[in-house]
Amino acid sequence: MSAALLPLAAPALPLDDAGQYVAGAYLVFVVLLIVYVGIMAAKLARISSEIASLAEAAEGGVTQPRPAAAPRTELEAEAESRAGGEIEEPAER
Repeated sequence: MSAALLPLAAPALPLDDAGQYVAGAYLVFVVLLIVYVGIMAAKLARISSEIASLAEAAEGGVTQPRPAAAPRTELEAEAESRAGGEIEEPAER
């Protein structure tokens, strides 16, 4: 064999016991890299859509909806009905 063809005939990884572990390590690295890129792509898409909605709201003057108030308990509703519609907050001591 000539010296120019020797790299083509040699295996990419050695075939002894360590070669399997090296190949496994490369495989794990590639899988983790693909997962990382996927997570970053999803995050970028989410952020881009949020920015687009905020820009649209800023241009149109639309405000973001506020979260709903926490539901009242039965005791709070009963106290409000007894107080004539409004509950006064207790004074601080």
